[in-house]
Amino acid sequence: MKEKLWGGRFSKALNKEANDFNSSLPFDCKMYKEDILGSIAHAKMLGECSIIPLDESVTIINGLKQILEEIENNKLQFDFELEDIHTQIEKWLIEKVGEVGKKVHTGRSRNDQVALDLRMYLKNETENIKSLILNLISVLISIQKENTKTYMSGYTHLQMAQVITFAHYLGAYVEMFKRDFERLNDAYKRIDVMPLGAGALACSTYNIDNKKTAETLNFKNVMLNSLDAVSDRDFVIETEADLSIIMMHLSRFSEELILYSTSEFKFIEFDDEFTTGSSLMPQKKNPDILELIRGKTGRVYGNLFSILTVMKSLPLAYNKDMQEDKEGIFDSLKNAANCLSILPNVLKTMKINKENMLNSVNEGFLNATEVADYLVRKGIPFRDAHSISGRLVVYCINNNKNLSSLNIEEYKKECSLFEDDIYSFITPEAQIANKTMLGSPNENAVMEVIKINENWLDNNKMS
Repeated sequence: MKEKLWGGRFSKALNKEANDFNSSLPFDCKMYKEDILGSIAHAKMLGECSIIPLDESVTIINGLKQILEEIENNKLQFDFELEDIHTQIEKWLIEKVGEVGKKVHTGRSRNDQVALDLRMYLKNETENIKSLILNLISVLISIQKENTKTYMSGYTHLQMAQVITFAHYLGAYVEMFKRDFERLNDAYKRIDVMPLGAGALACSTYNIDNKKTAETLNFKNVMLNSLDAVSDRDFVIETEADLSIIMMHLSRFSEELILYSTSEFKFIEFDDEFTTGSSLMPQKKNPDILELIRGKTGRVYGNLFSILTVMKSLPLAYNKDMQEDKEGIFDSLKNAANCLSILPNVLKTMKINKENMLNSVNEGFLNATEVADYLVRKGIPFRDAHSISGRLVVYCINNNKNLSSLNIEEYKKECSLFEDDIYSFITPEAQIANKTMLGSPNENAVMEVIKINENWLDNNKMS
């Protein structure tokens, strides 16, 4: 059994089964770069603050840099009998530079060290997720521009409701993903707080300069309470929550696209590159990619509830339970990134069946609200106009007609204020054109929003 960093207190080696159960190296090895960079910054501070001799600080830093290079060139292999990534890096460092390597842990604990590693890792990964969201929004906007006159049915309760355009429909998801981006932006502020220097829970007697370490590692702030520094996992929970919302949006979008691709809708068709077949039924073309996005959402939700449950009754400060913070967030980040990476390719290659969308507009009495609005313009209170329109719908259903095919006499039986101009008022084009408010499906309004969102994209790509 390998010697532990804490082994001096113990007279017996840790049981092998207990060691394997206790070890986090198989998954926290993912943070090797963060652990090394954090140790380099710590060693630099130790030397500059004369806590260790400056030449020893330089020796440690050079050794750590060599270890990083060798890991990335596959010249070093992790020893999974060791307890964690911190033990592994320190072991390699001592082998490389000798006894002076043992001084790297001066003034710190694995408690503040792991908090640092995880924060550094999440800073990088949230930036990656944000970049993927921006790319998805960019793809959606490009499709919007080509479909400002692609009329389709909008739905409430999965029932046909009113006419919209495909551009307007996609715009709803642009707004959702913008909020996702901004949530991650906001969460980043709370990740970007440097905990190193807190030690195990109560800091160190050495003259630690945590602000210097924070500056080296490009952290904006330092933790203001050492207990909180080592026991806080709010930043993990918040990131998990943000990823869960992102996945919820991806899942809703995937569900609708799956529905719209069915033979019952035929609004869209996915490219062969992003569909699969059936081993039994030759005719099948299955939207497996979108179904997987929908399915992986459950995994991310599970990771959120897992860390919430882990943290719900932990006393201050660090407890080993908190080792369970990593596998879930690593899994959530990986799955969210994979979903955000593949969805734009599905969207860019799908076929949009504009004619089928237009045909759907002529079903389901989508212009019933416009009939009521027409009467309101004639001076009838909306509640009465709503009732008249509803009776006309019933009449159409009983006589196998639609509102556009009724003759003027049939209209006048319900209300004498109907004139021939009713027909031009209830066309799909008129239904869209008459709604001019910013945020409506009107082509000009949609184009104005697209311009706003393109500026938003440009600003966030530069920031």
